[in-house]
Amino acid sequence: MAGAADEKHHALNLRDRHLMELTGVTKVESFDEHGIDVTTQLGTLSVKGENLHIKHLDLENGDLQLDGSIVMLSYQQESRRKGRLGRLIR
Repeated sequence: MAGAADEKHHALNLRDRHLMELTGVTKVESFDEHGIDVTTQLGTLSVKGENLHIKHLDLENGDLQLDGSIVMLSYQQESRRKGRLGRLIR
């Protein structure tokens, strides 16, 4: 049985499509005023929008606050992405 340290947690709170708070963030892959890609404990999250700004980032605790006009959220599971790549390489 896995211990509490092995559990993965990620939460997303979006207020009025202008303020997003994330937990479980492990890495910021890319960022500009039109989008951000972050790796979370439960997969990769892409956020698209306009005038996006990182208000707060604490990778040690996995916290991220983002503001701006958010128009799209998309998750991609890590295992699925690796599986597709593996099939292409064969």
